[in-house]
Amino acid sequence: MEVKTPITQALQDGVLSRQELKALMRRSDLPALRHLAGWLVLLGVTGFLVHATLGSIWVWPAMFLHGIVVVHHFSLQHECCHYTVFRTRWLNDLFGTLCGLIVAIPHQYFRYEHCDHHTHTQLKGHDPELIELPISVWKYLWYITAIPYWRSNLGGMITRAFGRISDADKVFLPKETWQTVIGEARAYLAVYAAILALSVATGSAAALWYWIVPSLLAQPVMRAIRMTEHVGRPNVADMRENTRTNMTNGLVRFLCWNMNYHAEHHYAASVPYHALPRLHEKLKGYVHVEAGGYIGAHREILRQLTGRQPRADLRSGAAE
Repeated sequence: MEVKTPITQALQDGVLSRQELKALMRRSDLPALRHLAGWLVLLGVTGFLVHATLGSIWVWPAMFLHGIVVVHHFSLQHECCHYTVFRTRWLNDLFGTLCGLIVAIPHQYFRYEHCDHHTHTQLKGHDPELIELPISVWKYLWYITAIPYWRSNLGGMITRAFGRISDADKVFLPKETWQTVIGEARAYLAVYAAILALSVATGSAAALWYWIVPSLLAQPVMRAIRMTEHVGRPNVADMRENTRTNMTNGLVRFLCWNMNYHAEHHYAASVPYHALPRLHEKLKGYVHVEAGGYIGAHREILRQLTGRQPRADLRSGAAE
């Protein structure tokens, strides 16, 4: 099977010159530090809303709103696994690990999994992050509940903590990394146990109201967003076809660290998040852009599920 890496395909297709790509790939700590400052302010505001509404029915919408910010820590972790958020390498590891703790995705494990996702994007049997086009609207809704997410992530973490590497994980985890990801899973679970013990010892429910319940309430939002990246696109290697960019507003772009420009990210994963809008301008008319944004992407997915549009996974040329 021929593998077209993102940067190689972009350069070979003549969409970018090497000089333009080099300029776009320039890294800096400053944009991320500014972004993080705004992020902490937003997190503080939504956290205050939870605090102000505790004891009333309004705490539930407040926790949902706060949870949307909490689950979007995944977006920062995703960027950190590419080492593009900060020029200072250890800052990427630090914030990637912290975000991984918040969203229950061990960071080193995710880096290896995500590498194979970029190498074999949307190819069945090769892409470990492939979210298959559901076979029914019920399966679509089941995925969005996030129950499969929690079961897979927490279950996988516990399995590795007991020293076992699944056959699926062995596909993308080199043998020399097994002890690393086993130790990482144990460390994550130890942190969770310590938080639980501290909460019980102090009689504090802060972790419950400001982290756990908001995460449970809002994780379906992240599942819905993740679906729009590739679900309903053909299972082919060509990045002009297999990935969506979703046009959206400035607040959402801030929350997702510009990952709405997902097709551009797959073309050149070494381009920092803050340069993706400029890369988008370069690739206009070349990548698949969903002008209707996330809602438009879900409309397309549902049209395929209800038979109003041919299923992309049955399209001629799709990977078996």
